[in-house]
Formats: sequence, structure tokens, C-alpha cells
Amino acid sequence: MAERTSGSERTSDAGYGMRAWAVWGLAASAFGMAFFMRVSPSVMSADLMREFAVGAAVLGNLSAIYFYIYAGSQIPIGAMMDRWGPRAMISVSTAVAAGGAVLFALSDGIAMAYLGRFLIGAGSACAFVGALVLGSRWFPPHRYAFVSGLTMLGGMAGGLLGQAPLALLVEAVGWRDAMLAGACLAGIIAVAIWLVVRDRPPQAPGAEPPRPGGNVLKSIGITLGNARLWCVMAVGAAFSGPLLAFGGLWGVPYMMVKYGLDRPDAAFYVSFNLMGWALGAPFGGWLSDHLGRRKAPLIVVGIINLACMGTLFYLPGLPLPAAAVLIFLVGALSGTMVITYALGREITPPASHGTVTGFINMGTVGAGAVLQPIIGLFLDLQWDGSTLDGVRAYGIDAYNIAFLSFIVWAALGLLFSLLLRETYCRSQMA
Repeated sequence: MAERTSGSERTSDAGYGMRAWAVWGLAASAFGMAFFMRVSPSVMSADLMREFAVGAAVLGNLSAIYFYIYAGSQIPIGAMMDRWGPRAMISVSTAVAAGGAVLFALSDGIAMAYLGRFLIGAGSACAFVGALVLGSRWFPPHRYAFVSGLTMLGGMAGGLLGQAPLALLVEAVGWRDAMLAGACLAGIIAVAIWLVVRDRPPQAPGAEPPRPGGNVLKSIGITLGNARLWCVMAVGAAFSGPLLAFGGLWGVPYMMVKYGLDRPDAAFYVSFNLMGWALGAPFGGWLSDHLGRRKAPLIVVGIINLACMGTLFYLPGLPLPAAAVLIFLVGALSGTMVITYALGREITPPASHGTVTGFINMGTVGAGAVLQPIIGLFLDLQWDGSTLDGVRAYGIDAYNIAFLSFIVWAALGLLFSLLLRETYCRSQMA
């Protein structure tokens, strides 16, 4: 068995090289663009509430509609990746996201803004799964968790652009023109993917030809019927949810209220969350591969992450530099959720790996769809009627109550991680 595994890895290395990095890199850039679109409302929250005359709950839903369609489409997208391949799907869907960004930028009412945000979410939905599918085809199996982490790094790079740099752009040209600029960049990426990316590397001499994807409905059925996979998804969602809600929407206004920062400075500090995720994801994947363990790292990191969040939000008198460090640490620790993608592949048959990736990603992104409006709802329930420049103003006490949702969410994820079964980084399907 060991000899066959070694041979398989050598065969897989045939596609490893500059072409592999180019193919994967373009897909990862599409995910970066998707993440840019995902977090962009966080630096224009006051503008959007003022423009459309809405409160925090409506803003939370406007931001989260991206997550609703994104999360809901992950399983069928994963199955279609297994069946038809990622190149066409990523390029076309990224073009759809660009069109949605244009519509959002030109919206003259909340209904049109919802539609634009919906199309952005639908068009962004293929990028991450497609990048992981391409990574699994162009790189050897023993690099999968590391490449998954690098893919997440690509997403976080886009997320970082959607924080302080976008805040500065919004201050300079307004939120509408800033979104139009993002739409243009997404269109360029879509064209580049169509021209450069190929679904599989050139066939290595003597290697077995790739098998076509299986039946879409059968793949979905196998995935949904795997109880262990549901537990894996819950752990991934527990790690990602607070980051997507804090870094993606509520972190900037929270830092403005707690520390009296202006918007660009608040966005700068919140971007530490995404910086941490960007570095923690590839390191977490590498460490898990190096240790030959999946369950133990998730449990240890889950405990530390819960402690860091509690300290960040509820330690009285926490100075700004210490808060910045904790924001970074929470992001870095949360980034280790990429281990769940490798774990999911190890407990499922190869023919359904695209579907499995989509399933786990559904929970990962769906966590943001749940937490963002929950935080907004709790903020509205605590609102004392005060406004600032025509926008509802929420005090730090309201944020403290709303952010208890993060603590409960992370604690539930830690409990699910205790139920995982260790795979020792080996496929359990032999």
C-alpha cells in the first residue's frame, strides 16, 4: 500500500510546476475578488444605511444575501465541478459577479441593491471550490491541505483590499465608483481565467487517464448521507462564522465606537483579522500535514480561539495595540479551518470530492449568512433612538450584547470538534 501511494504522488507531481501555479493562481485570484466583494459593505455601512434609509438589521440582510445564495449553491456547484470541470464555471461566474457589482453600484433603491448583491454572491460562488478542485488536479495529494491554505490566503488578500484600501477609495470617490472599479477588475480576471486555465494538467506518460465526473444527483446524495461530514462542516462553520461577521461587516463600526477611530483607521485595524486568516490558513494546513493529524489541531486551536475572542470583546480597558494583536490572532486561529477541507476529502470517495468541498464551504460561508443579520438584529433591539448624520448609532453596550453570539457560536464549534474522528491525514476509503 505504501509503495502504491508513493507512486501515485510521483505521478501527481507531473503537473507540478509554473503552469500549475499559474492555473491555480488565477482561480485563487477569482476567490480573492469574491472575498473583496464579500467584505466590501463593512467599509461603506454608514453610506449604505444613509443612502437607502435603513437600520442595522436591513443592512445585515443586504450584506448577508451574498452569503445566502453563495452558501445555498455550494453543493450543486461542487457536483457540477465533478461533472463538467472548473474552467468554464469559474470564468462565467466571475463575469456574473462583475455584472452584479455594476448593478449594485448603480442601484437607485434597496430592491435593486438586493438584486445586485444577490448576483455578486451567485457569481462568486464557484471561485473557492474551483480553486480547490484545480489544486487537487494540478498538485500532488500530499500538498492538498497546504494548497488549500494558500487558496484561503488568496481570498484574504482580496479581503484586505476590501478593508483599509477600499475605505480610502470610498472616502475619495464614493462607494458607487469604488464598486464600479471592483467590477472592472472582476471582468479582467474572468477573461484571464478563460484564456489560461485548463481543467487538468497534460497527461503524464504512463499515467491513468482522468475519469469523467459522475452523476450529479448521486454525488450529492452520497455527500448529504455522510453523518461524519456534517460534523466536519459544523466545525468549519464555527471557525469561519465570527470572522465573516466581524471582519466582513460589524468590525469597522465596532472599532469606531469602542476606540473613537475614523473609518479608514478602523478598517485598518479590522484588516488585521484578515491578515491573520491569510497567514494562519496555509500555516495551519502545513502544520496539520506535517503532524499527520487533523482532529487534535482543530481542538487545540478552537480552545485558544475562544479565549482570544472573550478577551478581545470583554476584557475591560483593553488598549488598542492589544486589541490589534488579538484581532490578528483570532483571524490566524480561524484560518486553520482549512483543515476541514482535507478532512472531508479523507472520509469520502474521490468521485465526490468536488461536492464534498462545496458542502463544507456551504457551512463555512453560511455561517456568515446567519451571524451577520443576527448581530444586526441584536443591535437594533438595543438601539436607544440616537442617530449620527442621519444613521442609527449603536453604543458599545449594544455591541457587547450582540457579540455574545460569537462566543456561543465558537463554543458550539469546539463541542463538535470533540466528536470528530482522526484520519491521520490518510484516506479512509481504501
